[in-house]
Amino acid sequence: MPEQHALLSASGAHRWLSCTPSARLETQFPDKGSESATEGTLAHSIAELKLRKYLGTISPQKYRAESKKLAENEKYSHEMETYTDSYIEFIKDKAAEYATKPFIVPEQKLDFSNIVPEGFGTSDCVMIGCGKLVIIDFKYGQGVKVEAKMNPQMLLYAVGAVNEFAICYPINVIEVCIFQPRIDNIDTYTVTWEFLDVWANGIKPIAEKAYKGEGEFNPSPDGNGWCRFCRAKSLCRARAAFSEKPYKSTNGAAPELLSREEIGEILKRADAIKKWIADLEEWSLSELLAGNEVPGWKAVEGRSVRQFSDTDAAFKHLVDSGYDEAVLYERKPITLTAVEKLLGKKDFEAQLSEFVIKPPGKPTLALETDKRTAITNKTTAAEAFGSAE
Repeated sequence: MPEQHALLSASGAHRWLSCTPSARLETQFPDKGSESATEGTLAHSIAELKLRKYLGTISPQKYRAESKKLAENEKYSHEMETYTDSYIEFIKDKAAEYATKPFIVPEQKLDFSNIVPEGFGTSDCVMIGCGKLVIIDFKYGQGVKVEAKMNPQMLLYAVGAVNEFAICYPINVIEVCIFQPRIDNIDTYTVTWEFLDVWANGIKPIAEKAYKGEGEFNPSPDGNGWCRFCRAKSLCRARAAFSEKPYKSTNGAAPELLSREEIGEILKRADAIKKWIADLEEWSLSELLAGNEVPGWKAVEGRSVRQFSDTDAAFKHLVDSGYDEAVLYERKPITLTAVEKLLGKKDFEAQLSEFVIKPPGKPTLALETDKRTAITNKTTAAEAFGSAE
């Protein structure tokens, strides 16, 4: 389930740790949510319900009634059942790793205000026993791959779980897990209690600064960084100023030509600026549609595409008029992804794995921080992707 909103939420930790004044700045803007967030909330509700059924904390009658109610939601889809079933299986597998049955609690509110002022959050699943604490977070999104390593949201949950349970359970090892089934991302990261304590005390002064709204604004250098989910992202002056930063020196290159260093920096900046411009356009359109003014701009009707008001009726009319029905339809196979959804991952793998190939993708630019392997050998690249000549 979604967290109640603390100023310094665990889910927003990456942002306020990187840009400390942003937490206070974005309080000026309403949290409008999004379609993907609404979809994610529903998937989390289904996952929580199934976990409570597995733990035996909900009666069969209550489970059926709640399941029926959730299935009536307009965002509901059958694939949510598949992905949430996988989440429960993952939890079962984690529980099986313990020598004795662990204590498991879903949707546990965790207080980490000893590190972050007024800090709290809600973990999807906490599992503890035999000196081991496991924090599991169910991510239904598929836009950005979430990693467990040094994930501040997960580490703050771990701090809160230690605060809550250490008095009753010895804790030596902490494992944080990201379960993101729609992109086949299952990631874990293990730390000791001592490491977590050092990390938590290290961020404490940063959190105090963020709570006060102090520090320097620090826009993310790429469009997928911590600015992405900031509610002030469209109007943030620091983000706008990023595009005006002077370039590096040419390092001896001819003054009328860009240096390689400048090209690299321009490309980095361009990606962030494109995303910022898109945010500005979205904000401006919403303001104009709400009746507010954006000087020099107006909202107009976009390009419209013709369509049948009733395709079946139109085609029936043509057939009745003597046209061959066969010429009105195209036959084409559904996509690989659609077949996988139809069969389910297990049946798809069993039935069709021998027919699935994954050819190399077309070469594309990526930041150095990207985890994909670089294409460094010219001959290898030419063989894999074909010569450009």
